[in-house]
Amino acid sequence: MKFIRKNLSNILFIGFIIFLFTPYGLPVRATLIKGVSMITTRVFSLKVDDEDRVNINNYNWELRDLDGNITNMKVFQDQVVVVNFWATWCPPCVAEMPSFQKLYDAYGDKVIFLFVANDEEEKVLKFLKKKGYDLPVFFQASRVPQALGSNSLPTTYILDKDGNIIVNKIGAVDWNSSRVRELLDSLIQ
Repeated sequence: MKFIRKNLSNILFIGFIIFLFTPYGLPVRATLIKGVSMITTRVFSLKVDDEDRVNINNYNWELRDLDGNITNMKVFQDQVVVVNFWATWCPPCVAEMPSFQKLYDAYGDKVIFLFVANDEEEKVLKFLKKKGYDLPVFFQASRVPQALGSNSLPTTYILDKDGNIIVNKIGAVDWNSSRVRELLDSLIQ
């Protein structure tokens, strides 16, 4: 008991390091981030202001799916598109995946979803299988259009049928919220 009291600060420090920098802390960090993202979705606006709205102009972007097939984003022109950049090692990405799965389940036949993984294919496949996700995951096969470029994960864009970026959100969000569903419903019409 004396040993623990004497070394409590060291034990707490080591625990903090394990929590912060190892895979053991990932589920806890993801859960905390998920809670925060649900709150921030209600507080902050997701939509880009009209005067700041950007059109991607260039749909020429090749993506490789999990089966190795190449798809060009050009085939999705004139459709509502959700593009999410993510990775399995990114706690905010992991935190928002359950809400994305629910949104995809509800809107997968009305909206194009592109989950672009910035990770090794083997890790992505293992992650999807472990979590039971059936999201349409892709890997970049060519350079991303400039308007969709971001160095942060996760980053999510929602494009309207004209290619305008309606949502440009960095960080975790509850994507299955009523606000996001209302936005998609308005864009689909």
